[in-house]
Amino acid sequence: MSNPSPPTTATEALEAWLPAYRQRIEAALDAILPPASTLPFTLHEAMRYAVLGNGKRLRPVLVYATGNALKLDYRRLDGPAVAVELIHAYSLVHDDLPSMDDDDLRRGKPTCHKAFDEATAILVGDALQTLAFRSLAEGDAADADAGARLRMVASLSLASGSRGMVGGQAMDLAAEGQELSLAELEDLHIHKTGALIRASVMLGALCRSDVDRELLERLDRYAKCIGLAFQIHDDILDVEGSTEQLGKASGADVQHEKATYPGLLGLQESREHAELLIERALRSLEPFDEDADCLRAIARYTIERQH
Repeated sequence: MSNPSPPTTATEALEAWLPAYRQRIEAALDAILPPASTLPFTLHEAMRYAVLGNGKRLRPVLVYATGNALKLDYRRLDGPAVAVELIHAYSLVHDDLPSMDDDDLRRGKPTCHKAFDEATAILVGDALQTLAFRSLAEGDAADADAGARLRMVASLSLASGSRGMVGGQAMDLAAEGQELSLAELEDLHIHKTGALIRASVMLGALCRSDVDRELLERLDRYAKCIGLAFQIHDDILDVEGSTEQLGKASGADVQHEKATYPGLLGLQESREHAELLIERALRSLEPFDEDADCLRAIARYTIERQH
């Protein structure tokens, strides 16, 4: 029998890791989310609706991949992986609300406020956010070391709040209809999208208490670069992708007059900028051995994905 052909794309390379990582995070999410048969029924049903299903799971996969690069047992990583995905899910539910981006479709199905109602969607986001921090407090992360748990709570809190993701959303709303410079646009997305991606990598790294400071800085640089590249590619997909392909409404950025990389730089220069960021991310991983290959594949996947 001949050897299989080597992978030609980052998505193909990731197939060696993604099924196991996604199965693991799905099981962990299912376990921590209250059953729909538990009072209040509608709220718990809506929480499960918003979280479980066909998400990319990029952020928890980054937690696992970082832990793998640092040779950690996956059981230490489940709590942080769950926490970051719950924060991400809450942000999507709130971002989709009529008072925010007013979206009707998410992950190929009606958004939470469409499937249920607006008040329930607000409560779903609130409940998912608090459940995320319970996951850090009670999970097996960092061998139950209180100091490591505290550092992870601090990291995720900073990335999620007004100096991170929530602040980025506020900046994004304020920028609608405005012309931004490249530096202003980058700052917006460092907060809105990049902060939680950086936190995903940091949470994985913080599960190892003796991680070298230089390696920690390299991982943070890697995460910052792929976070920005991810957003640039998202902006490109919003222009070039279809609603069916994306699982959400295409062209929404133009409709809402949002500041985007293609709008500022054009499509080709946006692609080149994203490519440069990925090259920087990969250089940051040079001291790591083959256990960091999943992180390398994720970097390429960031700008090769189709949704």
